[in-house]
Amino acid sequence: MFAGLVEEVGRIGSLDRKGEGMCLTISCKQVLEGVRVGDSIAVNGVCLTVVGFDSHQFWTDVMPETMNRSNLNHLALGSPVNLERALRVGDRLGGHFVQGHVDGMGRILLCTSRENAVLFRIGVPPELTQWMVDQGSVAVNGISLTIVTVEPEAFTVSIIPHTLQSTQLKEARAGDSVNIECDMIGKYAAKWATTNEASARAKWQEAEADARF
Repeated sequence: MFAGLVEEVGRIGSLDRKGEGMCLTISCKQVLEGVRVGDSIAVNGVCLTVVGFDSHQFWTDVMPETMNRSNLNHLALGSPVNLERALRVGDRLGGHFVQGHVDGMGRILLCTSRENAVLFRIGVPPELTQWMVDQGSVAVNGISLTIVTVEPEAFTVSIIPHTLQSTQLKEARAGDSVNIECDMIGKYAAKWATTNEASARAKWQEAEADARF
């Protein structure tokens, strides 16, 4: 579990593609403090397991499902990536609960400056916007952000200068793909509502059928 608060921007040191999977080497510093093999680190919002490390980098494996669902498949040598260590019991939660389980990818459509902020309009499939609401939470490349507006196939977030300078988004451009994780609470609420609606419809149909007889 993560908070969506990026600790450091790392760089891809090597990519060893193995069929549909991949082994990544990520150069970094801060997230290596106290790291152990088996620890979880979010890389662009994707929860990955540390399989090895030294004083300036760590290694992690990326399985085919993750390659297909996230933008890790688009990385190249030197690509910047957002890094965050998993939460510890007692840590402050300054963002929102982020699982590191990406729901899908979006594409940056537009970056617009507005006063001291930058608005990012991001295109996504409609199956993702069904879990979004205005002023709700979303993780973009692992960054906890507040949604400004939601459209059928896009949403907008507003980025403050600190977030922009402290994350991979400072190098992002229109056309770039980004990992999207919708708010966990929103997904459970939508599932609950859908299930209850289906159950109520089934009971109504049963009652209607009984009434005919």
